[in-house]
Amino acid sequence: MYGRDPWGGPLEIHTADSATDDDRSRNLQDFDRAAMSRSLDETQQSWLLGPTEQKKKKYVDLGCIIVSRKIFKWTVGCIIAAALLAGFITMIVKLVPRHKHHNPPPDNYTLALRKALMFFNAQKSGKLPKHNNVSWRGNSCLQDGKSDDSTMFKNLVGGYYDAGDAIKFNFPQSFALTMLSWSVIEYSAKYEAAGELAHVKDTIKWGTDYLLKTFNSSADTIDRIAAQVGKGDTTGGATEPNDHYCWVRPEDIDYARPVTECHGCSDLAAEMAAALASASIVFKDNKAYSQKLVHGARTLFKFSRDQRGRYSVGNEAETFYNSTGYWDEFIWGAAWLYYATGNSSYLQLATTPGIAKHAGAFWGGPDYGVLSWDNKLTGAQVLLSRMRLFLSPGYPYEEILRTFHNQTSIIMCSYLPIFTSFNRTKGGLIQLNHGRPQPLQYVVNAAFLATLFSDYLAAADTPGWYCGPNFYSTDVLRKFAETQIDYILGKNPRKMSYVVGFGNHYPKHVHHRGASIPKNKVKYNCKGGWKYRDSSKANPNTIVGAMVAGPDKHDGFRDVRSNYNYTEPTLAGNAGLVAALVALSGDRDVGIDKNTLFSAVPPMFPTPPPPPAPWKP
Repeated sequence: MYGRDPWGGPLEIHTADSATDDDRSRNLQDFDRAAMSRSLDETQQSWLLGPTEQKKKKYVDLGCIIVSRKIFKWTVGCIIAAALLAGFITMIVKLVPRHKHHNPPPDNYTLALRKALMFFNAQKSGKLPKHNNVSWRGNSCLQDGKSDDSTMFKNLVGGYYDAGDAIKFNFPQSFALTMLSWSVIEYSAKYEAAGELAHVKDTIKWGTDYLLKTFNSSADTIDRIAAQVGKGDTTGGATEPNDHYCWVRPEDIDYARPVTECHGCSDLAAEMAAALASASIVFKDNKAYSQKLVHGARTLFKFSRDQRGRYSVGNEAETFYNSTGYWDEFIWGAAWLYYATGNSSYLQLATTPGIAKHAGAFWGGPDYGVLSWDNKLTGAQVLLSRMRLFLSPGYPYEEILRTFHNQTSIIMCSYLPIFTSFNRTKGGLIQLNHGRPQPLQYVVNAAFLATLFSDYLAAADTPGWYCGPNFYSTDVLRKFAETQIDYILGKNPRKMSYVVGFGNHYPKHVHHRGASIPKNKVKYNCKGGWKYRDSSKANPNTIVGAMVAGPDKHDGFRDVRSNYNYTEPTLAGNAGLVAALVALSGDRDVGIDKNTLFSAVPPMFPTPPPPPAPWKP
C-alpha cells in the first residue's frame, strides 16, 4: 500500500508485517547509537539541545568608556584592597596607645612674664571686668571727676593706680603703656607663644581708654589736660584725708579725690601722645579704634608744641614724679607719631639736631643712657636707630640717624661689665641710678633695650657692634640682660626673688594698701587701716607679679611694709619688667617683627643732597 508523501515522495506502508513493540524499541536504540557515532555540527546540536548560553563579553561598557573585563576586575579589586588596608591602618592608629608629644616646659622668663602682667590687673581702677582674676580687688573710685566741681572732666573713671596708693599719675602711667605697646609691636609672636597676647592687649586698652577721657579727644585743638586724679601731699604734718595719709583699700575710699589739670605741660602731653600712637599700631587691626588713638595722639602732640611747659611745676607731682624737661618727649612722641601715621613732618621734628641738643643727646652726663619714666632720650635713640638699620632713609635724615645709632652703640657698651660707666653691686646688679633707692625700674628698662638692640642687629644680619676698636658679639648684650633679670628673679646674694609670687622666697610685706588689708567685709576708715600698715605680719593678699623697688647698693633688702624704697611696686617698673621678660622668653630664634612698626610708613625715596657750591678760583 502506498500513500502520498506530502513532501513529494512515495510513502510505503507495510501493514501486514508491521514490527512488534520490542522490535521498534530495539531499532530506535540502534538509530540512537548511529546518531551518537557521528559528530553533529553546531546547527544540528542547537536543534537537539535547544538554545545555549551566550559567550561572556570580553569588554565592559562603562558608558563613557569601554574597558577590558580583566582590567576592570583588577581595578575594582585593587580599590577594595586599598580601602580595606586603609581601614586596617586607621583602626591600628586609633587603637594602639600613642605617646603624645609634649612641648618643653616654659622657661623662667615666660613663667615670670605671666605673673608680671597680673600686677596690672591688681592696679585697675573703676568698674572691673568680669574676669579680672584678682579675688581681693573690686570696683573702686567710681566718682572720679564727678566729685571735683572745679574740673571740666567729669568722667575720669578707670585707668591704673600708680603704686601702693590710689593716685592716678598720667605721666608714669603713659610711659608704662608706651613700653607695653613697644614690646607687643616687637615681640607679638613671643606673647602669642606664652599665651599672653590677648592679656597684654587688654591691659594696654584699659589704660588708653582712660587716657582718652583725660582730654577732649574728639577735638583737633585743646587747652588743658587732666594730669592727675587723687592727692598725696602730707607735707607740714597735714592730716586731711588723702591717698597717702589714709591707709584704706581703694574699694573703701570715701574722701575727696581732686583732679589736677595742666594748661602748659609739653612733657606730659607728648608722653601721652607716644602712648596713644604706639597703641594705635598694636590695635591696627581694629581700624576705628586705631584711628581714634591716632587722632588723640595728634591733638596731644600739637598741644605739647603749642603750650610749652613742664607739667610738674607748681604742684605735688614735683615731689613724686618730677619731670626734668620736655625735649626728650618731643623726640620720643614725634618718633612714635611718625611710625603711627607715616607723616614725614614728625620724622623731621624727631631728627632736628636742635631738639636733640636740648634733650642732652650730645653732652652725656651721669644719667646718660638710662631710660626711665622721666627721660626717654635713650628709648628714642634706639627707636630711631631701628629706622636706619632697616629702612636707610638717607638724606636729609642720615646724619642725625647715624649719630643716634652711634650713641646707641656707646650706650650698649656702657652696660657691659668691662666698662666703668656704672658700678655694680657685689651680687652683679648694675647701678644705673648710682646707688640711689629703687634701682630695679631702671635695670629692667636697660635689659629690655639691650635685648632689643641685639635682636635688631641679628635681624639686620649684623653679628655685633664696636666699642672703640673692639668688636663685641650680640650674645654679650643678651648675656647682660639675662644676668640682670636673673638677679631680679632670685640669683642674688639673698636668694630673694623681687617679683612677688615667683619662686619660693619673695617679699611678703609689699607696700600696697589693697594687698595689706584683708577683704573681710569690714570697711576701715582713713586711720583704721594704719594697723595693717604697721603690722609685722605678712600681707593677707598676694599681689602676684609685682616687682618691688629692690635692694640697696650693698645687695641688702628689708622686707618692711613701711619702707617704700624697698617694697613698693610701680606701673612704670612693672612695664619695663614685662618688656624685658618677653624679649628674653621662649625660642631665641623667634626674633623681632621687623615690619609691623613700619606698617604706616610709606616707601622712602631719599632726596638727593644739594649740589656742591660752584668752584671759585
